[in-house]
Amino acid sequence: MVHPQFDPVFFSIGPLSIHWYGIMYLVGFLLAQYLGIWRAKRDAWRGFSKEEIQDLLFYSVLGVIIGGRVGYVIFYHFDYFLQNPLYLFKINEGGMSFHGGFLGVVAAVLLFARAKGKKLFQVGDFVAPLVPPGLLLGRFGNFINGELWGRPTDVPWGMIFPQANDMVARHPSQLYQMAGEGLLLFIILWLYSTKQRPRMAVSALFIIGYGVLRTAAEFFREPDEHIGYLLGGYLTEGMVLSLPMIVVGAVMLFIAYKKPVFDQPSVAKTSAPKKKNAKAKNK
Repeated sequence: MVHPQFDPVFFSIGPLSIHWYGIMYLVGFLLAQYLGIWRAKRDAWRGFSKEEIQDLLFYSVLGVIIGGRVGYVIFYHFDYFLQNPLYLFKINEGGMSFHGGFLGVVAAVLLFARAKGKKLFQVGDFVAPLVPPGLLLGRFGNFINGELWGRPTDVPWGMIFPQANDMVARHPSQLYQMAGEGLLLFIILWLYSTKQRPRMAVSALFIIGYGVLRTAAEFFREPDEHIGYLLGGYLTEGMVLSLPMIVVGAVMLFIAYKKPVFDQPSVAKTSAPKKKNAKAKNK
């Protein structure tokens, strides 16, 4: 089976081209906003208004874009960045990192929480289940572009990616990551967070879940050519960045349940009933 070789450009207007990958990001953000507003309306104890969710989306978009780009350059092209610092701003050449985007969103959540007078993990626990659908769409964008292909394989569903320039059947690892980091992680987090959990627990589960699923996917994904394997033909940069997430997430989950703190439900404000005029009452 050969990769379909989709046109990565969704449409063009003169010199302006809109790529499918960018469309996936846009849809992911809009979907996160929709799910967030729906859940906030249903569960008053979460303590978020529609306007706050829209503001949170703005903070998160900046965090993903800035963090994702900086993380990609630092984690995967640091040597080149030292030689040419302006490479950081060449976003037209592509390149985003989940781990950088994750740190960017953490910073965005922290700033939003301070601005709105909320607890950090009150916001983090609300955001965490909204992230996986965006990851799913992002990996689909990778598949459309025919990039980040998998390791050589002889499984029946192996796929030839012409961009690899070797005509070797490979794991369609982008689809594996869609199913794992996207769909499976979303189902786990959404169901787990349906009921009120100790503050920080949902954030911790997201960090653990992503770390585990990304590490598993790295066994099927071809490492970046200029980095290669870091140890023994298996350890990759993606694993090095994901394994600490599992440890940190496990510690967070332990602390969350050892000393559980729950966000208090919001109480709707209602006006006090007016006292009837005594004279009128006797009419």
